[in-house]
Amino acid sequence: METPTRVHQRTAARDRTVFADGLDEYTGEWTTTEVVHLLKRTLFGVKVSDLKYFLGRSMSDSVDELLTPTAAPTTVPLNSYSSGGYTDPTGVAAWDTWINTGVDYPNAEMNTMRLDSLKCWWIGQLMNENRSIHEKLTLFWHNHFGVDSLSHIEDIPARPWYDYYLILHANALGNMKQLVKQMTLSPAMLCYLNGNTNKKTAPNENYGRELQELYTIGKGAGSLYTEDDVRAAARVLTGHTVDSYFNYTFDVAGHDDQNKAFSNFFASTIITGRSGAAGAGELDDLLDMIFSNQEAAKFICRKIYGFFVYYKIDDSIESNIITPLAQVFRNSGYDITAVMSVLLKSDHFYNMAYSSACLIKSPLDFTLGLLREFGVKMPDPSDPGSSYSAWEMILQTTSMLQQEILRIPEVAGWYAYYEGTAFHELWINSVTYTQRNAFTDEMITSGAMMNMVSLVIDPLAFAASLANPSDPTQLITQSLDILYRVPLSAETIQSLKTNILLSGLPTDAYWSAAWNTYVDHPGDAIARGTVFNRLQALYKYLMNLPEYHLS
Repeated sequence: METPTRVHQRTAARDRTVFADGLDEYTGEWTTTEVVHLLKRTLFGVKVSDLKYFLGRSMSDSVDELLTPTAAPTTVPLNSYSSGGYTDPTGVAAWDTWINTGVDYPNAEMNTMRLDSLKCWWIGQLMNENRSIHEKLTLFWHNHFGVDSLSHIEDIPARPWYDYYLILHANALGNMKQLVKQMTLSPAMLCYLNGNTNKKTAPNENYGRELQELYTIGKGAGSLYTEDDVRAAARVLTGHTVDSYFNYTFDVAGHDDQNKAFSNFFASTIITGRSGAAGAGELDDLLDMIFSNQEAAKFICRKIYGFFVYYKIDDSIESNIITPLAQVFRNSGYDITAVMSVLLKSDHFYNMAYSSACLIKSPLDFTLGLLREFGVKMPDPSDPGSSYSAWEMILQTTSMLQQEILRIPEVAGWYAYYEGTAFHELWINSVTYTQRNAFTDEMITSGAMMNMVSLVIDPLAFAASLANPSDPTQLITQSLDILYRVPLSAETIQSLKTNILLSGLPTDAYWSAAWNTYVDHPGDAIARGTVFNRLQALYKYLMNLPEYHLS
């Protein structure tokens, strides 16, 4: 939990946002186009209520609010798996939490069950996000510190993976150095990349390599660390391990207390070896050395830019955006909020030629965005069984579409985020595109169902949330404002109106009369069916077009 002083410092940092050369503050119009663009990139979808809310605020105030950290989760994962004859071997009853129950040990079957409940719970955190970037940034850092829990299902219990999420969430908008430190010492990461076996008698280089290659320095042209730097970092990290209960501990006897020399890329730094418990402090020296190198800020800013703006970074973007943004990052002491504030308030971010509709929605953006934008009714939070069933349906969909939480296939992240030449385009192929369309068709027709829980789009409720649903042209354009990032031509909109809403009739009066009749007589099945069927056909058609997959 943040201290009042830390919150004050973070607020003060936002109040004095400093824009570097090449990153001038945006001073243009603040219309639906700009607001939707900002919300699509920082939240999972754009709810009609959120669009209305932020249209009533300035750009700067909107970004500040979106960058306000949310509180730590108020719920914990529950035993959602004690059914069908399975009993938790540690005695945790159904719908009680398995977190910190006093007994937690590697058991492949139990770990699988608990991890599934953790993944579902995490989906719930994303689905219930507030007007804050916090959950989306937590997911961003999850990809940055990519892990695959299944690969260690037999030797790591589920609780460290929950703690891993808490570290990401607690530091998502905080200090990058602190995030890297806590992640380095997290039991999940220690076990996942073999840091728990890294001892002076047998140094393990896995984490020392990934710390530089994937988490801080990267593999760009300016990333000139050496194999000797990897070995030296591994020696610094010796002794950081976990105990028999999978809690972090520092093994004094396993730490290499000799000096560690680094290459001239790190200014020929020598980290002085320390003996005893003081040896744990060498990690701070290592991180200070790494983050004093300007390439660290540039690498992380490139990752942030690629995720929130556009994956292609040419020489112009590198010079005019990444370099000054990295300077802001360094000047702030690696404060994540500070760098996000400059980027999201910049003229460049709102330059549609660079950033509008140029990303393919990730499976999580696609699925959660659909549910949130259409206002799909979720189960009552007081009913955990129904809530977990709904979250499991979402989890199964995103997993089918190749983005599963805690199942990142490579330590470098989901394929679409580290294959630089293809980037987000890898989310779409002949299989996943068909699956996406099948999902949207299901959601707008019969709905998805599991354990008697149904998730289905109500086209009447969505249309009613718009400003003027009785006007067919405005109904379509206002729907497109929410659902699309690519404007459709006037001819296309006219065609949609005529062929779907007006059933081929020449005047708008047909739809207006039908809608008003339904509003006046909501219990009339014929009046309801007339507008329901046309709205269902309209939204089904819109979600089947390629443009729906762009953000």
